[in-house]
Amino acid sequence: MIDPLRPQARRLGAAALVALIAIGAYVLGVTRVASDTARATPAATAAGDLWATYAHVLSRARYISLSHTIAPRIPVWKGFGPSTFSRAVDPATGRPYTYAKDGVEATHYDLATDQLGTQLDPPAHWDPHRPAIDELPATFGAPRPLVVISIVPQARRRADYHLQVADIRAWEAKHGRIPAGSVVMVRSDWSREWPGPELAEREKFPGVSVAALRFLHLERRILLHGHEPLDTDTTPTLVGEAWLMHHGYTQAEGVAHLDRVPPRGCLVSPGFPRFRGGTGGYASFTAICPPSWRHGRRVSRADAPLPRFACPLHWSTRTGTRVR
Repeated sequence: MIDPLRPQARRLGAAALVALIAIGAYVLGVTRVASDTARATPAATAAGDLWATYAHVLSRARYISLSHTIAPRIPVWKGFGPSTFSRAVDPATGRPYTYAKDGVEATHYDLATDQLGTQLDPPAHWDPHRPAIDELPATFGAPRPLVVISIVPQARRRADYHLQVADIRAWEAKHGRIPAGSVVMVRSDWSREWPGPELAEREKFPGVSVAALRFLHLERRILLHGHEPLDTDTTPTLVGEAWLMHHGYTQAEGVAHLDRVPPRGCLVSPGFPRFRGGTGGYASFTAICPPSWRHGRRVSRADAPLPRFACPLHWSTRTGTRVR
């Protein structure tokens, strides 16, 4: 007589064997990676040891910067004006520090605004009753799911196209529901002409509609959104930014390199300086993408020590910065 449960038992037995092999390989891998500092154990892994997450996920990922380099002649709103860099001077002598004389050099920055380059706008930018940049919680630096919604085709047809709810729903129909707490970046390729100073003077640029902002925050409960231009929308009173700030939300502006990350599947790690009472902040957004992604840099031993360049860093009066 044929036992009807025997094939199922065989399948379960095979699955259990595969699972045991996978768990054994996982624990062995964690133990090898952590052996120099702390022995990883199954108990530690079960308790959520983030070193194991780093060893098996983050150390193999690819990293892409989504931020522009800050320099004196990058695009900035005319109401703020340009910034200048100079060599830091010894207050006792009034002379700049030099490698030859002092063994070190430093830089003095005259920054016209905290709304410069890739930036993070805290609510206090518009509302004094809301948090400033130094009052944002530490969780704003946590890795978050990264959603990239492209409006590139629409922006090619119409320079001032703004993200619509329909665009968000179309993205979800293809990629799934936007996760709560995620960061949504709106790709328009506006930044491909960066750092042309005239970019900040254009009256027509891609934006994000108020309806889209309301949907993302109230329906999908995202942490923040980001866009490539230096303003949220092209309305005379910036209605989108006003709605965000007065309702306690932040946003990222001047985001770069969104063409290098996929629409879904990556994380993003925000970084920003905590200026006391700051109404804005220079932001560093780093995308963390799967190991198989074609762009980005992997963690490697070459990260430290860093290489020595054949051409030394030196001050350029032409650029107003140090160059090689």
